[in-house]
Amino acid sequence: MDLYEKLLSGEEKLSLVGLGYVGMPIAVAFAKKIKVVGYDFNAAKVDLYKRGFDPTREVGDAAIKETSVEFTADPEKLRECKFHVVAVPTPVNDDHTPDLTPVEGASRTLGKYLTKGSVVVYESTVYPGVTEDICVPILEKESGLKCGVDFKVGYSPERINPGDKVHRLDTITKIVSGMDEETLDTVAKVYSLVALAGVYKAQSIKVAEAAKVIENSQRDINIAFMNELSIIFGKMGIDTKSVLEAAGTKWNFLPFRPGLVGGHCIGVDPYYLTYKAEELGYHSQIILSGRRINDDMGKYIAESLVKRLIAADIPVKNAKVAILGFTFKENCPDTRNTKVVDIYRELGEYGISPVVVDPQADADEAKRLYGIEFDSLDAVKDMDAVIMAVAHEDFKDYKPADIAKFFNKDNKVKVFMDLKGMYNLEDYAGADFDYWRL
Repeated sequence: MDLYEKLLSGEEKLSLVGLGYVGMPIAVAFAKKIKVVGYDFNAAKVDLYKRGFDPTREVGDAAIKETSVEFTADPEKLRECKFHVVAVPTPVNDDHTPDLTPVEGASRTLGKYLTKGSVVVYESTVYPGVTEDICVPILEKESGLKCGVDFKVGYSPERINPGDKVHRLDTITKIVSGMDEETLDTVAKVYSLVALAGVYKAQSIKVAEAAKVIENSQRDINIAFMNELSIIFGKMGIDTKSVLEAAGTKWNFLPFRPGLVGGHCIGVDPYYLTYKAEELGYHSQIILSGRRINDDMGKYIAESLVKRLIAADIPVKNAKVAILGFTFKENCPDTRNTKVVDIYRELGEYGISPVVVDPQADADEAKRLYGIEFDSLDAVKDMDAVIMAVAHEDFKDYKPADIAKFFNKDNKVKVFMDLKGMYNLEDYAGADFDYWRL
């Protein structure tokens, strides 16, 4: 029997290294078909899974309680597995250079327990070459084994979209690759167990790595264009969303919208590609231009708010401002790499300490990463301005009368910023609202 058949028969196990927003749903999906060991060095997170809690909210507590995944923080358990999937974050440093620490650390850990005949597949988003040029040497050094002889490697980029209940692992095409035809065939068959929409066999590992990194770079550039249009139309006194709705009636107009670009993918992946390009002597023109625009949107929003306060004769320093929503995207608890924090910090430069409310967010994470403590919705009263920063379901049913209750009744103008355009422009056209959206 080959490795695929041994996995199906239960003779061999699959391991998932990294149990975050990407890794955990994959582990749960595979566990419906084969034996799975879910490893993460974070013992506290593993304990939550063992007790049936899903801190990511990706699959829900019920699925965690029912799954047969063997959750563990003991790396020794990796020795029991023959097919390994590595799904750890690949962030960037403060200078926007790739931070490969997580993927290198995962490779070192896995390497210590790697056995002959294993297949290792990386899912982390990286620039072309990382799997073979950086990860493989670490695996070889730690294991004492030879890649291509004692073990094989592949790459299958993650496409899980946190908080998205439509585009899931079983509904999207999965790109797979392997170091040779035999490995590619094994990787494709194993992933076919969970990628019900089918797999796409990439020509090589580098091709698969490149495909992933440009997916998010393309989206980043398109959103940057929308953000630039928003700035231009704002100066013209034109509502951007109305323009995009009109332009969207053309059959080939792309339906992108302006907004804050945070999270672990769109705001990060382009830097992986441009870093590698610069190593090869090419300085990106379009990609980095888009990044600069998107990285500056928090500052632009804060400045726009300050201008509106001044126009409304409201003193800027110590103005009471509420920010509703703090996560990097809607209906998701993740605050890592959120760009809402840029608005918060920029307002601080003007002497404003915003009240932050987010019923969806991981409050402990926000406190640890940013030193920000969330308030309850009850704290949003007598405000001079309100920023609806994230389009959570919790906020979508608000009517103008609900929003009006947040404001200081003595102010002639209610400065309300609806960044995602959740509400109808016409509903806030009254003289007492200064309604603004990207």
